Amino acid sequence: MTEYSQTITDHFENPRNCGTMEDPDGIGLVGDPSRGDYLTVFIRVEGTVVTDVKFLTRGCLVCVACASVMTELAVGKDLDHAMMIEGEDIINALGGLPENKAHCANRGAKGIQEAVIDHVYGHKGRRSKQ
Repeated sequence: MTEYSQTITDHFENPRNCGTMEDPDGIGLVGDPSRGDYLTVFIRVEGTVVTDVKFLTRGCLVCVACASVMTELAVGKDLDHAMMIEGEDIINALGGLPENKAHCANRGAKGIQEAVIDHVYGHKGRRSKQ
């Protein structure tokens, strides 16, 4: 079994902001819940600032950790900055990832981006392929 950093393990065992959100301002869906791994991101926005982020995911422990960190990176950011969160930002916040797990960080970044797009353009329930 691969050894993961203490930060990754902590975010997997104690995920931040996991769950749903009633009447979110934006929803991002990456993957397909009926076919395998997915990430759903819910955001609350006040003015142009992301004030709350929640997520649901099905995937490996690294996917959970990446989604958890993504929520921490996004809260308090204006919409433009939330859109600029990339997989590399998530990887750095976790102190690195094995190369074969970079897709988990990219999924987290795509999830927040899709939620912001949904908020701005009003396409709730948009689906994104990885």
